[in-house]
Amino acid sequence: MSTEDLENYETDMELKLYREYRDVVGLFSYVVETERRFYLANHVDLQARSDHGGEIYFELTLRDAWVWDVYRSARFVKVVRVVTFKDVNVEELAQSDLEVPKTLDD
Repeated sequence: MSTEDLENYETDMELKLYREYRDVVGLFSYVVETERRFYLANHVDLQARSDHGGEIYFELTLRDAWVWDVYRSARFVKVVRVVTFKDVNVEELAQSDLEVPKTLDD
């Protein structure tokens, strides 16, 4: 497989993932971003915790979620638990936010 073939494959996979996102975003209430992943979810529980050394970390539980991951074959997940020492961004989607521009042709 040539470098060009690999780049074309990755580009095609990313386009398919975007199209899937565009199709499913209207099913979810929250957008969640961590340092490693991007999620859509219908229930979010975010808890700040501290370890024995006093360092703060976040424990995040998502229910009824979709994971933005080009290499993951099953992106719909019933429950996701994330533990991170980095910031977590959780946004509730307004109805107007659910309109994804239809700039890419299917």
